Amino acid sequence: MRLIMLDTETTGLSPLNGDRMVEIGAIEVLNRKVLSGDKHVFHRYINPERNIPDEVVRIHGIDNAKVKDQPTFREIAQEFLDFIEGATLVIHNAPFDLGFIMNELRINNFPEIGHMQVIDTLVFAREKHPHQRNNLDALCDRYNIERGHRELHGALLDSELLAEVYLGMTGGRQFSLGMDATRLPASAFVQLPETSRGRSEKAETARIMRRKALHIPEEDLSAHHLMLKRIHKESGGQCIWQHAETAA
Repeated sequence: MRLIMLDTETTGLSPLNGDRMVEIGAIEVLNRKVLSGDKHVFHRYINPERNIPDEVVRIHGIDNAKVKDQPTFREIAQEFLDFIEGATLVIHNAPFDLGFIMNELRINNFPEIGHMQVIDTLVFAREKHPHQRNNLDALCDRYNIERGHRELHGALLDSELLAEVYLGMTGGRQFSLGMDATRLPASAFVQLPETSRGRSEKAETARIMRRKALHIPEEDLSAHHLMLKRIHKESGGQCIWQHAETAA
């Protein structure tokens, strides 16, 4: 099985708030072997076309100066899509990275990847090690993976560590039956804005529809109709509420 270990670094926490990617790193794993060389590694710094906050720079070390001359995502998108085509993506906390990638593809009019198979190693780690810390650092320590060179977050470095973590969690270099993680389509992890907006609207409508009908006393209804007639008369027949009630 061809796997792509994937990680991103961003300007913030939410693409829906305008945050963008500043780095993307991906490494190919084939038949449980981590491959090297330009053909098997995808690594790009990305100009996010917006400011990178100082508090975020302290996490990954990527500032505005570092990416101002780098390509935008739309300039590298097709190359990225070609690299991951036909593979299963392995991501630690898949909704986060997929949210950014799928949003960038959407706003730049590239094909969506909702059909691609994805393994979320954070979900898998929580199943294997419940009630324990399961971030990438903790998993490296648990599986005796050297991470002393990781002072800052970095998409390529974290993809390399993720490859070792995934292999460790699934039985090492020699695959063990029953040790593999669940694969789901990318669309199961991320709802694009137009989809999530529709769901929110339906949920809001459903809440309204479940409310009990209001009981309006007959005298209030009579007073309401009299007021509508008065407005209709004084406006020269322009009372839209009167027209609506007549139509109903």
